Amino acid sequence: MLLALLQAGGIGWLVAQAAAQPRPKNGDTVQVTADQMHQLDIVKVEMCSFRLFKPAIGQIAFNEDASTIVLTPFSGRVTRLIAKIGDYVKRGEPLFEIDSPEVVQTQTDLIAAVQALEKSRHQLALAKRVSDRQTGLFADKATSQRELDQARADYASAETDLRTAEGTLTAARNRLRVLVGRTEEEVARVERERLINPLITINTPIDGTVIARKVGPGQYVRSDSGDALYSISNLSTMWLKANVPENDIPLVRVGQEIEVRVAAVPDRVFKARVIAIGAASDSATRRVSVRSEIPNPDGALKSEMFATFKIATGDGELSPGVPAEAVVWEGSAAAVWVQLEPMLLQRRKVKIGLEQDGLLQVREGIKPGELVVGRGAIFVDNEWRQ
Repeated sequence: MLLALLQAGGIGWLVAQAAAQPRPKNGDTVQVTADQMHQLDIVKVEMCSFRLFKPAIGQIAFNEDASTIVLTPFSGRVTRLIAKIGDYVKRGEPLFEIDSPEVVQTQTDLIAAVQALEKSRHQLALAKRVSDRQTGLFADKATSQRELDQARADYASAETDLRTAEGTLTAARNRLRVLVGRTEEEVARVERERLINPLITINTPIDGTVIARKVGPGQYVRSDSGDALYSISNLSTMWLKANVPENDIPLVRVGQEIEVRVAAVPDRVFKARVIAIGAASDSATRRVSVRSEIPNPDGALKSEMFATFKIATGDGELSPGVPAEAVVWEGSAAAVWVQLEPMLLQRRKVKIGLEQDGLLQVREGIKPGELVVGRGAIFVDNEWRQ
């Protein structure tokens, strides 16, 4: 049969078949074919910084620095609810409307101030005419000095009354604009038309989402009550409130970055930054409150969600790092496949340390710059065992 193959020019076929077969394993090395090599990922070992992380648990909460409650500056009855829970509102947009007698009084004071100013102007004009007439008569010796002095005093008093009326009007305008929330155009309309609007609209003071509402249609609300009628929060950032064991507090510092995982979104890792550390430890639990801020641009984080996070210890240790899939485990022993030359791989035992971001720390066994098998290491190990 072999002679027939040789006579048929099959020498080249035999050589090709021999080249396609891997050489048998020799101790801790194995030779793979070019086709097998295409199924493997060869990665370069590089130095990485590995840090020890300690876990802690916490709870997502609204960012209180970007949240506020809404009260009413005036007592009255709610006539209309505009914003609902979950609505996004911008600063200055209406939340609800009330009918308030206090608003009526403020507008009445403004109208009275306008009328008082007009009266003062008339009195000033009259006093000026009397003063001018007395001045002319006195020049013609047709009146006494006492009459002239009295006219001049009345004119000065009218000027003072006018300035007082102008100040009173300005104060009334400001009360209506600042306390009631009327715009400049609305204030001018009240002065011009002398019409009173008993309704007042309460607007939101910040941009955010309505997270709570404790007022209903027709309800009477009081200005001296401390109960929040609406709660608004900007959800672009959230807080992580955690109680950290006091023996781990020396590892935490303000400004430190941490990795947060939320049980409701298990496939995502959120980056947060510590913004405050409690000043006291709880006497019962021996834990200290730590607060972190988490960006939440897509609104995935919700208040009261359970969360875990890691606290990094130390500045990190530089060591060779390999992908987790490059390590072959046999019980507690670990090994990697190192490429000695093209298609020649060597099995090498290693000592594994920390795991971080999908990489394993290699404390002993390989050096930076060496090439190891990443994806497909298990396949090579199985080939070697056969």
